[in-house]
Amino acid sequence: MSDQQLGLAEGVSIALGGMIGGGIFAVLGVVAQITHAATWAAFVLAGIVALCAGYSYNVLNRISDDRGGSVTFVQCFTGNATLAGMTGWTLLFGYIGSMAMYAYAFGSFATGLPYVPTEVAGLPARPLVSILAIAGFVGLNMLGARATGSTENVLVGVKIAILLVMGLGGLGYGWTHGGLETGLGQLSTPSFGPIMAAAVSFVAFQGWQLLFYDQESIADPVETIRKAVYVAIPSAVGIYVVVAITTLSLAPADVIQTHPERALAVAADPFLPYGYLIISVAALFSTGSAINATLFSSGYFAKGMLSDDLLPDRVGDSSADGLPYRTLLLLGIVTATLSAVGTLGAITSFASLAFIVVFGGMCYLALRQHDRENVTAAIPLVGGIGSIGFFVLMFWHLYRAEPETFVSVVVIAVAVLTVELLYFERPRLEEITEIGAAVEEQLPATGVSEEQ
Repeated sequence: MSDQQLGLAEGVSIALGGMIGGGIFAVLGVVAQITHAATWAAFVLAGIVALCAGYSYNVLNRISDDRGGSVTFVQCFTGNATLAGMTGWTLLFGYIGSMAMYAYAFGSFATGLPYVPTEVAGLPARPLVSILAIAGFVGLNMLGARATGSTENVLVGVKIAILLVMGLGGLGYGWTHGGLETGLGQLSTPSFGPIMAAAVSFVAFQGWQLLFYDQESIADPVETIRKAVYVAIPSAVGIYVVVAITTLSLAPADVIQTHPERALAVAADPFLPYGYLIISVAALFSTGSAINATLFSSGYFAKGMLSDDLLPDRVGDSSADGLPYRTLLLLGIVTATLSAVGTLGAITSFASLAFIVVFGGMCYLALRQHDRENVTAAIPLVGGIGSIGFFVLMFWHLYRAEPETFVSVVVIAVAVLTVELLYFERPRLEEITEIGAAVEEQLPATGVSEEQ
């Protein structure tokens, strides 16, 4: 293995880093609002579907003609450039939603710290802090900052250590002081709550697929990524479950309802000295690094789409060294707008829907390869069915519980789909326009009047 290439340890760290940290601080409280004590079950369900999607990605990566991620797989196995481009756009909007979610949580934790004002000039400080955080990381990426694989190992190790101390320490405290049964919950009553919550939490399980976009820097990429995915997703599920049980057992219900993004930090206070401060600082570190990493990855993802003519040239210059400045600025502006005007629940739902659609599509593509050697049809079938169920229940939950968010998501989805179709079908539209113009030019020559 070359010294410059990443091995299995770095692959696991990158995959875990994309799931653990920013996601858990932003998503945990939102999921708890929906399903309460059965939060741990929601993470298990989401993890199962994510693992099925991971299997599907690995299958497609092994048998495809070209190494890459979702866009490459769609192009390779369907031959439909329009569908591949629309998949890329959907993923890009999912990444923007993820960054907005991290930025929202960053701002909330920052304004929850002592001596940090909650208002500036009579306006809430949280949106301002979120915007400043995004602006800072956009500037950092313009300078070409990038974490190495060894640095990522350290960063992820610190984040996981803090969460394990919090989770396992909380389990011990709850066991000795009572109240642990609150976090374990009861699943005896049939309910769609955990499934709906699993759909909302799905965005927390998307980070592993970033490995497929940087395979040139990974030693023996097919095998290394395969192992990394199968280690990282179950590990993330385990950490989420432990932390969820602890948080639901120790965090007051009013905190979960009013400030869901702070629930994990509040839960640490009873058993960990300066628990709220430690977890809040860890949350700032984790959500900030998640913004930076996702901005970096999505910037290069967009650059690749520019090279393939899947994005308008105005979005950026694909020939630029490093990340195109215009691309970074555009990603930053859209992310900042979403984090400033959206609610945490709405942003999380929006991002989860994007990844549900794409991951479900990859499960379908893998299922179509069931007649190939070493392809088990049952796994992508479970992932596809789970994705469809999550998609339907997500919309049902938004329609029933958050009608304003439901309308916003539908409007955004229709707008994005319309723009995608106008962009990718522009040659056909231009052809139709040219034919119409030619017919109009011939009308006087044939003696046909406009009145006729």
